[in-house]
Amino acid sequence: MSYETLLWNVDEDGIATLTLHRPDALNAFNVTMARELEDVFLHEAREDAVKAVVVTGTGKAFCAGMDLSAGGNVFGLDESIRPTPTQLRAHLTEAPYHDGIRDTGGRLTLAIHALPKPVIAAINGAAVGIGATMTLAMDIRLASTTARIGFVFGRLGIVPEACSSFFLPRIVGIQTALEWVYAADILTAEVAHAGRLVRSLHEPDDLLPAAYELARSFVVDRSPVALGLAKQLLYRNGAASEPLEAHLSDSLAMFYTSIGDGREGVAAFLEKRDPTFTGRASELPTIFEE
Repeated sequence: MSYETLLWNVDEDGIATLTLHRPDALNAFNVTMARELEDVFLHEAREDAVKAVVVTGTGKAFCAGMDLSAGGNVFGLDESIRPTPTQLRAHLTEAPYHDGIRDTGGRLTLAIHALPKPVIAAINGAAVGIGATMTLAMDIRLASTTARIGFVFGRLGIVPEACSSFFLPRIVGIQTALEWVYAADILTAEVAHAGRLVRSLHEPDDLLPAAYELARSFVVDRSPVALGLAKQLLYRNGAASEPLEAHLSDSLAMFYTSIGDGREGVAAFLEKRDPTFTGRASELPTIFEE
């Protein structure tokens, strides 16, 4: 698949590199990029040949935020209607709500969150606005020492988007999340690391190799089914009301992996060899009530 604003490559280990590629605009986010990114996570990244995704940016920036230089309504909104919460929920996937009301960054982060595979952000430079909030739905964030991250919405008279009101407090805590959003400052890489927004800091030339090494440690000789189910369990049960909810889904996940790739995993362990797992991330069993 060819994209206008992105580069997409998958290596022999199944590690995909997704590069935001608008170098003349510091990889600024526009409606085209929004649609292409959503398409990647809904389709390309769900191919079984893809085991993990590393996201980065071309040049010195990760993503400088929404492209405010675009003519007209830069957010692509339909200003002819005044939606209510009830209307939006009832018509979420219908026109004009799907394209004209829904936050495009939120549609993207929902697609990232739903991907049953590791997603690693390699934040190589400026990550501002949607450039910052899109990474919150990714599982792990690594940053260059030159990275700068900003939740600057207050400076523009708008609010944090891309489901960041869900993700950011869970990652850094409510106090830090509120401070960063209220202040709308540009954070240094060191401040982001101290606030636990990013896992680790790396010199610019070392960032992508570190991200790839981490990704390979997650997926090489690992069951895609077990990995996908583990991601679902941790995200869903981390917000469960009581441990019984975790026990129910854990039990189903353990049952299906034990009679699937678990057989091969145990055999490989006993025979002191590398496992050959055949399960597919595209065929995960259902472990949560619909």
